[in-house]
Amino acid sequence: MKLAHLVIILTAATTSLFGQTDRWQQRVEYKMNVELNAKKHQFEGTQSIVYYNNSPDTLHRIFYHLYFNAFQPGSEMDVRSITIADPDPRVGDRISKLSKKERGYIEVKELKMNGDKATLVAEGTILEVTLVKPILPHSKATLELTFEGQVPLQIRRCGRDSREGIDYSMSQWYPKLCEYDYQGWHANPYIAREFYGIWGDYDVSITLDSKYTIGATGTLQNPQEIGKGYEATGTTAKQTKDDNLTWHFKAVNVHDFVWAADPDYKHTQVVADDGTLLHFVYQETEKNREAWAKLPNTMAKAFGYISQQFGKYPYPSYSFIQGGDGGMEYPMATLITGDRPYGSLVGVAVHELMHSWYQCVLATNESLYPWMDEGFTSYTSTHVTNFLIGQKLLPGAVKPDPMLDDVEGYCRFALGGSEEPLSTHADHYITNTAYGVGSYTKGSVFLEELQYILGKPTFDAALLEYFNTWKFKHPNPNDCIRVFEQKSGLELDWFKEYYVNTTNTIDYAIGDVEREGRKKTSIQLNKIGNFPMPLDVVVTFE
Repeated sequence: MKLAHLVIILTAATTSLFGQTDRWQQRVEYKMNVELNAKKHQFEGTQSIVYYNNSPDTLHRIFYHLYFNAFQPGSEMDVRSITIADPDPRVGDRISKLSKKERGYIEVKELKMNGDKATLVAEGTILEVTLVKPILPHSKATLELTFEGQVPLQIRRCGRDSREGIDYSMSQWYPKLCEYDYQGWHANPYIAREFYGIWGDYDVSITLDSKYTIGATGTLQNPQEIGKGYEATGTTAKQTKDDNLTWHFKAVNVHDFVWAADPDYKHTQVVADDGTLLHFVYQETEKNREAWAKLPNTMAKAFGYISQQFGKYPYPSYSFIQGGDGGMEYPMATLITGDRPYGSLVGVAVHELMHSWYQCVLATNESLYPWMDEGFTSYTSTHVTNFLIGQKLLPGAVKPDPMLDDVEGYCRFALGGSEEPLSTHADHYITNTAYGVGSYTKGSVFLEELQYILGKPTFDAALLEYFNTWKFKHPNPNDCIRVFEQKSGLELDWFKEYYVNTTNTIDYAIGDVEREGRKKTSIQLNKIGNFPMPLDVVVTFE
């Protein structure tokens, strides 16, 4: 009896120290009210979070992201951009030159947990919060704060007064609770790369001058008050006092919230082939009118194909919003630059849309595994584009080998000697080029090589199974490769280890060819690269 009791205690201790066997997820419920002063480019807000600690751990501290603080001279983003050998041309030295009125910031004025005032220490883009009482395992706590901020000039992803004339691209605009998972807290400073967040429900009210139209994550709750193409009956907008208007959005089971605003936005909508409601929010000009007019039908067809081929889109709507500095994905929405020819507009729309599967639903930690988002997105968007060409929705000819360009591009870069392992932290690459080629190109070739090993039918089934198995669970490389192993019955850990943790290359050549008698020829294959690979060898007889 005593021995059995001892075993139970040890088992419980092991679970507490090393985590549960299943992949628990933290959860949040955001309720935010924010008011933007468009004359000062400043905003004030309140935030209430119900935080569910589903982990086996007691939390004595919590952390928030304050992303706008990156847009200040001397920030880590500024220093990296100035000192790196190949800076992002959109950033360069622009942050270092921002005046006081042009820079961005977020300041949390006060934070309480269950009514108790917490101690706050802000360091760059991270806020550390020491709690009066810890959050116990499998319990919840209410976190309430007030905050204020200033919208920076558009430099990277977010900001005001973009080069295309969009007034506000409001991404990373609020104090965002950092993710806590089986690896601990992920309080990564905002230096260059992308994001990792907690799934939850967002209830967001945005008040600003009624001349603005907003596109955002989620579903608009008061379309009849807003008008502007969102209401079904054509009711005109109802203004509040001081000529302001409040937009109320809700989104369920997402890990971020983005919005953009401009007085010249045009809004249209269409129902996609899979039933998803698509919004298109953009500035119409002579230059882009034809492209944006054709985009809704094309994306409606794309949604139907994607949901069938790569997994069902789990949300009721999606918004393509002109804004940002290129293309950047968020849950249920993307910011894309819109003054583009039709082919380019479809290209960026498809790529950012595919992030909904690999960044917004699977949502791997992009600081640690950016290639599992960018690479998988690049791979699938290439195939979606090829489908659209086949449907005569894009000009060009269907490519029998659509991934050939990525394979050749990766090979050229790998032979140049500047490649870095995919296991490198996203902000620790020596060059931006190595990050880009690794995350986007090599990440997509990872899937192409797996297809070569498994065969297309098995591979396609495994990729779909990966999405369905790991959606809303933050998979890592081991989780991913295990699905392909289980679906194919093959041992693939060797492939993952070589591909992710080394820069070894796959390179084979034909060696000696010798005739042995009248009916036999011996062909020697030489392994030049250090990456082993099964080979299909085709022999053609004269």
